[in-house]
Amino acid sequence: MAASDRMALGPLVGSIDQGTSSTRFLVFNAKTAELLSHHQVEIRQEFPKEGWVEQDPKEILKSVYECVEKTCEKLQQLNIDITNIKAIGVSNQRETTVVWDKTTGEPLYNAIVWLDLRTQSTVERLLKKIPGRNKTFFKSKTGLPLSTYFSAVKLRWLLDNVEELRGAVADGRAVFGTIDSWLIWSLTGGKNGGIHCTDVTNASRTMLFNIHSLEWDPELCQFFDIPMEILPKIRSSSEIYGLMKICPSLKSGALTGVPISGCLGDQSAALVGQMCFQDGQAKNTYGTGCFLLCNTGQKCVFSEHGLLTTIAYQLGRDKPVSYALEGSVAIAGAVVRWLRDNLGIVKTSQEVEKLAAEAGSSYGCYFVPAFSGLYAPYWEPSARGIICGLTQFTNKKHLAFAALEAVCFQTREILDAMNKDCGIPLSQLQVDGGMTTNKILMQLQADILCIPVVKPSMPETTALGAAMAAGAAEGVGVWSLNPGDLTAVTCERFEPQINPEESEFRYARWKKAVERSMGWETAEAPTNG
Repeated sequence: MAASDRMALGPLVGSIDQGTSSTRFLVFNAKTAELLSHHQVEIRQEFPKEGWVEQDPKEILKSVYECVEKTCEKLQQLNIDITNIKAIGVSNQRETTVVWDKTTGEPLYNAIVWLDLRTQSTVERLLKKIPGRNKTFFKSKTGLPLSTYFSAVKLRWLLDNVEELRGAVADGRAVFGTIDSWLIWSLTGGKNGGIHCTDVTNASRTMLFNIHSLEWDPELCQFFDIPMEILPKIRSSSEIYGLMKICPSLKSGALTGVPISGCLGDQSAALVGQMCFQDGQAKNTYGTGCFLLCNTGQKCVFSEHGLLTTIAYQLGRDKPVSYALEGSVAIAGAVVRWLRDNLGIVKTSQEVEKLAAEAGSSYGCYFVPAFSGLYAPYWEPSARGIICGLTQFTNKKHLAFAALEAVCFQTREILDAMNKDCGIPLSQLQVDGGMTTNKILMQLQADILCIPVVKPSMPETTALGAAMAAGAAEGVGVWSLNPGDLTAVTCERFEPQINPEESEFRYARWKKAVERSMGWETAEAPTNG
């Protein structure tokens, strides 16, 4: 594209994509949905004790500023006028819990990440208050089972265990939010008038939100003993929440006064970015975890097979809410990071694909990465990771292959559950997320599902979804979501290449391995430290 064309791009929309393993800022052309530039920073995860996963909220915020700054520099090098950025969307890792002091802007504890397991004893204690210890007791209101995964139990743990935080709540200084709330509050002024809000998709992952009334539920707040005054205001996924304020971290003063007008939990954002606006359309995102969402339209569908009911999106204050069924897998890309950082058998994530290609098969080795217990469809917190079927022949190449296969088997389990709940089996799977650049993984996925896997050529669908919501917001209006105006996406297809019998045999062996991973951990185990 010539420089003169670049100058006349028309309106642009920025997107903050704050994930579990990295932060990105991306800028899209609002008319063509073309990705113009982006910058990415990896985020540190801290594991202070076994099963604990934390992140520093200030590091997360700093990474956002760094990504914005670097992306704006890249745009200027491309001769693109950054004053054409008319709106900013936010997409975020869901459930991760932050409590901060609104008078100082300082976090009162590290962010407790969605994968964290420290709340297992909190869950056990809460279950005792429920008739028949039924973990699906609140499902009709929340769409969720009682689990370590959701924000309410993390917040309960913080209130029970962090004295400084309890004091700040008593003094009326503490506020709670998921990562979207922390970022929007900080970016719109922080302690100087920052907007404390969340959107319906993120609220629906807290276990404090009623998915029918679309409000915080007093009964749920009472059950978890959460003071309602610390909760953010609930907004739609597409409206102007506030304007970007000048930040000392942004040398250029870039984006000051630009509205933040889109907010979606990352999996909802990917559903929008994949343009799954019709009832029955689905996508699977391969990130730190793996998340299959199927749009169920304006009706709330409850699963009989271990899936969650969640809010898909609400694209405007006066627009109806769309719901989704979700299959959530805790460990997908995280297994590759584990092979890299914990075992050291690869130096980069890309090497896993190379090793797996050299192996060509796992030769009977199965890897169940239940590092945080098992999520959908089992919801079995007592499970732990296992590698089985090892022989003297097994080497690191087979382990790499088994790790990729594990991601595919877990997807097959949630897809099977989805097909049973929906009654109409998916004829192909739309995929996105960081891991989809791995061609071995995509081919394996088609082979294990026995249906084609379809990947858009622009894999950043999460960021695209948040940009669409921001650009389409009332008062911004630079991005049309009318079906006729949406850009057709070019895709790559992966067709199944093995016979279904072999696929079924391997899947049956996987199921056997999953059974062996269960019932490993008990909450009562003595701890050292």
